[in-house]
Amino acid sequence: MQLPADVIEDRIENWPVARLATSRSDGRPSQVPVVFARASGWLWSPVDGKPKAERELARVRNVLREPRVSLLLDEYEPDWTRLWWLRIDGEARVVRARPETDPEVAEAVEALRAKYPQYSRVPVLRDPPTLLAIRVEWISSWCAGLDAVSPAGARS
Repeated sequence: MQLPADVIEDRIENWPVARLATSRSDGRPSQVPVVFARASGWLWSPVDGKPKAERELARVRNVLREPRVSLLLDEYEPDWTRLWWLRIDGEARVVRARPETDPEVAEAVEALRAKYPQYSRVPVLRDPPTLLAIRVEWISSWCAGLDAVSPAGARS
């Protein structure tokens, strides 16, 4: 069965991690876990201050070449009546702007800070500032049953 619309909205607003799928230059898929938040009608994922490679990240290079992406949010538990997944397909763009000069980026950074208290200790954006903005084009979902649809904040 599909996740109810209100549960989908709850997961998008509150779920802490997604897997971002992009396409490599040779056409192979590439997945990486990302944080994300919704602002200005887009889903935003930053290249933040956690330790990363010094060069431009593969996910950014991949989106610049091929903007079609997919985000997967999911829950696995030994109790299979609680299983669910939510897939968000969309088109991404690379945004290289500072919050002080771009109101849309400022809203995205605030949404990320509100969702992730860790950003009080880790910079939301590293230098140069880079975010992926994903326009949602398609959402699909599945859940094992009603036990799987409790609010994200009620995880056990």
